[in-house]
Amino acid sequence: MELTFTNVVIEWRGPAPYYYLPLTEEAAEDVHDVRRLATYGWGVIPVSAVIDEVAFETSLFPKDGGYLLPLKDAVRKPAGITVGDEVTAELTIRF
Repeated sequence: MELTFTNVVIEWRGPAPYYYLPLTEEAAEDVHDVRRLATYGWGVIPVSAVIDEVAFETSLFPKDGGYLLPLKDAVRKPAGITVGDEVTAELTIRF
């Protein structure tokens, strides 16, 4: 399953800052439809993603009925992404 969405990067501050791109409601509904086929536990969904030609693999985190795409420094820094940026991501759910 492939999907593309655009949203604003957010920050969650714990012991260290973490950056996420929340899936749009429509994209989250698409993921929700296949979650039982894709999850490997705890509701996380493995994905391959591309942002600004930076390809990476990670897992979507469930959050408040939606999903968050984690953005590690190895993704954010080459693409010049920071909090508040509007970013487009291409996702492929890995079954």
